Amino acid sequence: MKPIQAFLTSLCTCWLLAVFAAAQAKPATNSQQLTIEKIFAEGGLTGRAPTNIEWSPDGKKVSFVQRDASGEHGALWYVDASTGKKAILVAEEKLATLAPPVSKIKSEREKTWIERYHVASYHWAPDSQHLLFDSMGQLWYYSLDSGTAVQITTASQATGDPKFSPDGKRISYIRDRNLYVRPLEAGAAEKEITEDANPKIKKHELNTGTRTEDLLNGEVDWVYAEELDVRSNYFWEPGGKHIAFLQMNEENVPTYPLTDLLDVQASVDKEKYPKPGDPNPSVRLGMIGSDGGKVKWISLGKDQDIYIPRFGWISDGWLWVQVLNRAQNKLDLYFVDTASGKSRRVLEESNPQWVEVTDDFQVLKSGDRFLWSSWRTGYTHLYLYSFDKSNPLAADARIERQLENGDYEVTSVDSVDDSAGWVYFTANKDDARDRQLYRVKLDGSGMSRISEQAGTHEADFAADAKHYVDRFSTLQTPPSLSFCTIGASCNQFWQSNDLAPYHMVPPKFVDFKADDGTVLYGVLWLPENAATAAPGSVPLIINPYGGPHAQDVTNAWRGAFGLFNQILLRRGLAVLTVDNRGMGARGEKFAAANFHHFGDVELKDQLAALDQALQQYPIFDRNRLGWWGWSYGGYFTLYAMTHSDRFKTGVSVAPVTNWLLYDSIYTERYMGLPKDNGAGYRKSSPVNNAPDLHGQLLEVHGTGDDNVHFQNTVQMAQALINAGKQFDLMIYPGKTHGISGTTASTHLFHMIEDHFVRYLSGSAAAR
Repeated sequence: MKPIQAFLTSLCTCWLLAVFAAAQAKPATNSQQLTIEKIFAEGGLTGRAPTNIEWSPDGKKVSFVQRDASGEHGALWYVDASTGKKAILVAEEKLATLAPPVSKIKSEREKTWIERYHVASYHWAPDSQHLLFDSMGQLWYYSLDSGTAVQITTASQATGDPKFSPDGKRISYIRDRNLYVRPLEAGAAEKEITEDANPKIKKHELNTGTRTEDLLNGEVDWVYAEELDVRSNYFWEPGGKHIAFLQMNEENVPTYPLTDLLDVQASVDKEKYPKPGDPNPSVRLGMIGSDGGKVKWISLGKDQDIYIPRFGWISDGWLWVQVLNRAQNKLDLYFVDTASGKSRRVLEESNPQWVEVTDDFQVLKSGDRFLWSSWRTGYTHLYLYSFDKSNPLAADARIERQLENGDYEVTSVDSVDDSAGWVYFTANKDDARDRQLYRVKLDGSGMSRISEQAGTHEADFAADAKHYVDRFSTLQTPPSLSFCTIGASCNQFWQSNDLAPYHMVPPKFVDFKADDGTVLYGVLWLPENAATAAPGSVPLIINPYGGPHAQDVTNAWRGAFGLFNQILLRRGLAVLTVDNRGMGARGEKFAAANFHHFGDVELKDQLAALDQALQQYPIFDRNRLGWWGWSYGGYFTLYAMTHSDRFKTGVSVAPVTNWLLYDSIYTERYMGLPKDNGAGYRKSSPVNNAPDLHGQLLEVHGTGDDNVHFQNTVQMAQALINAGKQFDLMIYPGKTHGISGTTASTHLFHMIEDHFVRYLSGSAAAR
């Protein structure tokens, strides 16, 4: 489960606040009214940001798709690394065929998949002279020199996850759950190199007893993509002779029926979706020749109920594999000799709660060292290990040193400059609410900060580790993109539109304390007349996310939620967002505070922050308090309204109502298996506390939600009906977890606005 705030930010760049300092220094002309329609209009207020940002393998260009406000028209641009200048790489008329806009896709779930997981529409060839485009499931090979494109797949079934071979002479892709390889020379034919998932093959021909439609060769299923951030399950050997792939067997995984009720004849899409305690997809790692042949399966210990969240090649003939146990509290690193099939566990990472799966593992170009991140000091830090590259199975990996240390979290490894001995990484070292780019030497010396401005920086490096794209924003500065060179300056190549004419009211950071003294960070939005408001005259809405791993209170652009807060301010309502214990980016102790028991610690922290806010700001009316949230925040709304009588009203969007209904990986990571923590599951699920509902509830859900299923809201509704509790319910037919799209989003946020005005400011508030 991902924070829906981050999801909506990826769907739309029409976000939050203005450049407040500029607006205050010089009164804006052409004053404009902020509306929900403008927030969710195509392109939005800030302008449509570039997408699909990719570096050419030679590091000479960084490319990106830039579309107009409608999203229908655009070109592929690039920035020249030597000059910093921007130019068109592929013109609009060609891009319309090679990479049509997502709006052309009819399936709501397919759109969500592409947008939520940032599926690339094009790929650079290793020679940096060609591009591979994915056009609605068909592949085109484009030459930059000639400006011509050749269609290389024509099958009626869509292809996915295309990749170039290391020498750039072949491409691979997935179709119908199997791996294909095709040479790029004219007239060459594709070859299906795995066949056991082919629906044309009879079950008895496999001698496995498994239905072919339940096998995925190299393809990523929903739960691995959502909860382990897996984006690909196959990789070319550096020399190009073999491909390593993960086979997933979903035969025993239960299905959930996603029903489309909009057509005359309703249709059902059966989604494979394991819930807590259910059988997960069984997985095994295989290696096959890139020209086909017999699969060699790799043995990785006796435990079969495992996850394989990451794997790849060390060098020709040698694989690395991460194996996570079902409890997710032990992560093993294996090295594999593909010639013999032998493997050795060379590193074991364990934790009493859970082990975070990241992309921080990197084998250095020297071939005998790798980077590893760990929570072992109570915060995520980086460690350097070495091994015998001539025989990686000879011994366990040896720790060389911890590269940096402190009471902060390393959030990503961004690049490694082997020749100069630098590791570039992002961390919240100087302020837990910031994200800054740092570097440290491989010998542990010379740590320094690279990014300069306070706020949130995301770095996307070229292969040479000399250049990067910096995505930057703050709570009061809209997003921008800059081309940067290490040791030199950054040049901005895209920035948001100026929102000064909308006269936004700036939010402010606020701090509170939990009952154990832990600092809780918050953001407070106050109406413009707050300074002169009478005591007890301003209603207050609590709007937390509250769930594991997430961090809401950051010095970053707040997205549609922050901009919607401006709408609420104009209606005389204040909004408070606080990060409670149990959330992320504050170290192990902070994150694990709600381990095996959702809801109670989180609510205790929110109520403590609320009491302190009421004391610090006498203008708040303690009798007109609201609460709303989405996804885990929707769950939190229900938990708060069934475990406290302090809130007059609340809005719960796409909530988990019963933790037995959410997916296995996420839920078991934090709650354990139901058989081991039955009481925790019962106490943490608001469906079991429906008789205790206080306040006027509005519950909202999309019927096509493949993440938090509509089943959650149906069961909560039935429990409330059984308890004799009145509530409001809104469904969005066919909509997925984000309830996205201009029409649906506009409708939903008007409904939320009207609900709070009615019960906190209108006639209903007086009752």
